[in-house]
Amino acid sequence: MSTADRAPVVVAARRTPIGTAGGALRGATVDELAAPVLRALLADVGHPVDGSPARVAGVPVADVLLGNVFGPGGNPARVAALRAGLGEQVPGMTVDRQCASGLAAILAAATAVRAGDGEAYLAGGVESASTAPHRHWPGGDRYTRAPFAPAELGDPDMGPAADVVAAKAGISRQRQDAFAARSHSRAVRAQADGTFDAELVPVAGLGADQRPRPGFTPERLARFRPAFTPDGTATAANSCGVNDGAAAVLVVSERVRRALGVPGLALAAAATRGCDPNLLGLGAVPAMTEVLHGVDTRSASAAPGPPDTVEFTEAFAGQALACLDAAGVDEHTASPDGGAIALGHPWGASGAVLVVRLFSHLVRARRGRTGLSALSSGGGLGVAARWEVVS
Repeated sequence: MSTADRAPVVVAARRTPIGTAGGALRGATVDELAAPVLRALLADVGHPVDGSPARVAGVPVADVLLGNVFGPGGNPARVAALRAGLGEQVPGMTVDRQCASGLAAILAAATAVRAGDGEAYLAGGVESASTAPHRHWPGGDRYTRAPFAPAELGDPDMGPAADVVAAKAGISRQRQDAFAARSHSRAVRAQADGTFDAELVPVAGLGADQRPRPGFTPERLARFRPAFTPDGTATAANSCGVNDGAAAVLVVSERVRRALGVPGLALAAAATRGCDPNLLGLGAVPAMTEVLHGVDTRSASAAPGPPDTVEFTEAFAGQALACLDAAGVDEHTASPDGGAIALGHPWGASGAVLVVRLFSHLVRARRGRTGLSALSSGGGLGVAARWEVVS
């Protein structure tokens, strides 16, 4: 098979509604969230799950790769694959790159397709903050989060680190609140217009994202107090929530896409990079810079102009703005239907949510031909991917 035939393409993309931790999805475990999404992806390309080994256009599903951060362990991707009824032969692998896990899983699937290891993969992420088990260190101290870096190098919590990043980048509280208010208003509008409907898989009785609420103006947001440091600028209203949800895509070879006869999102470039863990929110910057302004080594030509659509995980308004500014991305083009500030941030799933949203914009709605998905994660890491529509 030629190199062109092995090019990875996303041909289906789905997600659950994003629930507020302790809310409508509070009783759904990670595998219960992910399984219906996996089934929906196969149904979308005309291969509903019927109990036999899962196949796409005659090609077996080679693996299920899911990102997850705070789940129960025990390889939730394999559990979800079995719960989805994909067949005992379909394995599963769980990926942890913290908040970037979902996007990292998709890129791992794309790499496997390009390498010729398989031609069809289900990949994405899932998080259930509501059902994450309580953990304790030996001796009884509560385990609240994983170490992102050795303590002697600096391992700040994300909220205080976001305040530092915003201050160093000169992002004012007013600008952060305006950015957050825009995210909220865009999500409310998109929800009312039915923009999300085609990508959603109802689960546990929830058919719509829980977090979007009208009425968040910059003036209202200005009344919120700092959430993490006394003189900080990150608040509960201009930061993401703690959430439950799952998102995944079907990644196939270009050969399989042609056999299906459907349009898709082809992976044009991707990068995973690191930065100072004390400034962990800036991890996306070198990755975004590489895929937007670097050289595409496969074609030995300069990267194209600005993408038509940008999906960036808005963990904190100040941190998101610092990354977008540093990478040369117009803040007004990011998250056109609202981002994580308005929709929520189900950690292990969030990177996959970005690709689902791009698929809806570029393939379902035909609103452009090129897109960027990017986010920062714990430990000073960043992942970015550039996509192009093929048909």
